[in-house]
Amino acid sequence: MEFGEYVAGRRPALMRFATVLTCQTWLAEDIVSDVLGRAFERWDRISVMAEPHAYVRRMVVNEYLSWRRRLARTSPRAEVDPETPFGDGADERAQRDAMIRRLARLPRRQRAAVVLRYYAGLTDGEIAAELGCRVSTVRSQISRALATLRVDLTANPHAYQETR
Repeated sequence: MEFGEYVAGRRPALMRFATVLTCQTWLAEDIVSDVLGRAFERWDRISVMAEPHAYVRRMVVNEYLSWRRRLARTSPRAEVDPETPFGDGADERAQRDAMIRRLARLPRRQRAAVVLRYYAGLTDGEIAAELGCRVSTVRSQISRALATLRVDLTANPHAYQETR
């Protein structure tokens, strides 16, 4: 597969994944652009792998967890909303935004484990390989994250309605 074909077919999925992971559209765009730039340079090696998309997705996770991004995450930036699609969908967007805010309050490794499990649909072993840790660590990270999210949902069950 040529790099241009890969980008055309997989960039939207990488953007959605990175947006859920980072909880910030501008940061997701930055990460995906940086990762695709590095992937282009090594595409001859990446394209012959059994799962090139899994490799690029791991590059996205590693870039997100990288210490080099800490400064960028603390820099104030304006969030520009995309054009509103046809139909209202306000409740769905409010619920999604509330969940993204809840995810944003989790520690980065917990958030990465939850996103890899419930958004990307990976197993504990695959998540451990992506994050470079043991399976038991993945399970404890997800368990702690879900406990935190449950407490938040119990304390603020209708928090998404406050955003209207």
